[in-house]
This record gives sequence, structure tokens and C-alpha cells, in this order.
Amino acid sequence: MHWISWMYWLLPTALFFGGIALLLVCMGIWEAVSPTNFRQGYIIPMKTTRGDRLFISLLSMAYITWLWVGVIPLTKLILIPIAVVWIATLVLIG
Repeated sequence: MHWISWMYWLLPTALFFGGIALLLVCMGIWEAVSPTNFRQGYIIPMKTTRGDRLFISLLSMAYITWLWVGVIPLTKLILIPIAVVWIATLVLIG
């Protein structure tokens, strides 16, 4: 484990990166079982695949999180359901 000793791994950090890795593995399995077709969703005005929508949702959620932490003085626990709904909405409805 010397190759990751540069980072101080806490349980929330490990769970976060583990969750992202699990999400990517599940998306890879889903793509292998059921190949995606390009489609235009309701929120993103261009043709995208499931992987494109996942990437866009994770990137936009990072910006929403930065905005929440920097501007909104509420607890971060409210942000978790917002994040889950936003990512699910973008990936499924797009």
C-alpha cells in the first residue's frame, strides 16, 4: 500500500472513491449486457450515451457541491439526496 501512502485515507474518502469505482464497474457491465444507443434527452440538448450522461452528471454535481459548500450555509446532509436525484435524473432521462 506504499503507492497510496501520499493521501490520508479516511473512511468517507474511501467510501466516496469506492462508490465512484463501483458506479463505473456497474456502468461497464450494463454496457456489456445492453449496448447503449445515442439518444437525445430532455435536459441535455445533444445526443449522448449512458456513459456521456454519467460523466456530465458527475461533473455537474461537482460544481453543484462547490456552490453548496461555498454559498449555502446549510448542512451537507441535505446535499446527498439532491446529488442522488440529480445524477439519476441525468443518467436515466438525460
